[in-house]
Amino acid sequence: MELEEAKRKFIESWGKLGSEWGINRTMAQVHALLLISPDPLTTEEIMETLRISRGNANMTLRDLIGWGLIEKQHKPGERKEYFFADKDVWNIAKQVAKERRKRELEPVIKVLDELSKVTGDDRDPEFATFNKSVTDINKLAKNVDKTLETMLGAEENWFWGGIFKMFK
Repeated sequence: MELEEAKRKFIESWGKLGSEWGINRTMAQVHALLLISPDPLTTEEIMETLRISRGNANMTLRDLIGWGLIEKQHKPGERKEYFFADKDVWNIAKQVAKERRKRELEPVIKVLDELSKVTGDDRDPEFATFNKSVTDINKLAKNVDKTLETMLGAEENWFWGGIFKMFK
C-alpha cells in the first residue's frame, strides 16, 4: 500500500470510528487529516483534501477547537488561518474523555442525583425497583466519573500501570 492510499484509509477509518463513538464523521475525518499532517493546514487545504464545503469545514473546525482537539494559528504576514492537531495520543484521549465527561456523564449524574431523592414506600415493589435501579446506575456513573478524574490527572505510564495491575 502506498502512502497516499494509507492516508485515505486512515482518514476514512477514523471517520467511521468517530461516528460509532457519537462524533460527526466529518469532524473525525478532519481531525484524522490534521493528525497525520506534518504541517498546519488551511481551511482551503482541508476542503480540497476531504472534498467538503466551506460551511462544513468552518463548522467542523469550530467544533474541533471547542473540543480542544485542534488549535488555530496565524503565520506572520498572512491572513489565512492554519489549523493543527496535537499528535500526542494520550493528550487526545484525555481531552476526549474530558469533553465526553462534561457533555454526557456530568448531566446524567445530575439527573440521577435528583432522582435519588425521590421518596416512597420501600415495601412498594414499583418504588423499590425504581429506587434500586437509580441508585445502582448512579453508583456506577460516579465510579466511572472517579476513574475519568483519575485518568485526566494521571501521567500515561502511571495510569496504564494501574489498569494492568487490576487485570493481573
